[in-house]
Amino acid sequence: MLKRRILCFGDSLTWGWLPAIDDALATRYSADLRWTGLLQKELSESYIVIEEGLNGRTTSLDDPTDPRLNGSAYLPAALASHLPLDLVILMLGTNDTKAYFNRSALEITTGVSILIAQVLSCASGTVYAPPEVLVIAPPPLSPIPNAHCQSVFEGAHEKTRQFGKLYGNLSDFMNMHFLDAGGVTSTDGVDGIHFSEENNLTLSVAIARKIHAIFGTKP
Repeated sequence: MLKRRILCFGDSLTWGWLPAIDDALATRYSADLRWTGLLQKELSESYIVIEEGLNGRTTSLDDPTDPRLNGSAYLPAALASHLPLDLVILMLGTNDTKAYFNRSALEITTGVSILIAQVLSCASGTVYAPPEVLVIAPPPLSPIPNAHCQSVFEGAHEKTRQFGKLYGNLSDFMNMHFLDAGGVTSTDGVDGIHFSEENNLTLSVAIARKIHAIFGTKP
C-alpha cells in the first residue's frame, strides 16, 4: 500500500514543548501526546507523519539568540531530504511576534508566504509533483504569567489574534489549504504559550479531518 507522506514544519508547538512557568529548560511531551503523534494515530497506517518542529523557529527571520531558528533558511533542505511528500503542514509565526523583532502581523504573514513558495518549488529537478500545502494559523497567545516571557512577547497577543484572518487571506490568494487553529483550540498550557494535552488532542483531530478532506479519504 502506497502511504501518503506528510511533513509537519513548525516551532515548539510542533516539537511538543511541555508548558512550565519558571523553567527555561525545555521538556517534551512523549510522542503519543504530541499533536503530530496523535495525528498519526488518527490517520492510521495509510499515512506517514514526519515531525519537523524546532523550539523558537521563526518564519523567515534570523534570531540573534540562535542561528538555527530561521525557518526559511532550513525548510528547503528539510523538504529535499524528505521527498516525496504529499502534504506539507506549515504552522509558524508565534516566535516572530517577539518584541525584539518588532514585526507586524502582516510582515509575519509575508514570512509564511516565503515558506509556501519554497514548498511549491521543492520538487524541482525530481520526478515528483510538488506537495499540497496546509497553512495553519497558530492560536492566539493566552495570558503569560512569567515576567520575563511577558517582556519577550510584549505586544504579541494582538498580533497572534490577527493570524487567523491574515493567514486565511494569504491562503485564499495563493490557493492553499487553510486551518485556523485558534478556531478549534487555544494555548491552555500553564505558560500561556504552549499546548496542554487536551489542546494537542483537539488540534490533531481537526487536522486529521482537514487532511481527509484534502485527499478525499474517509476518517
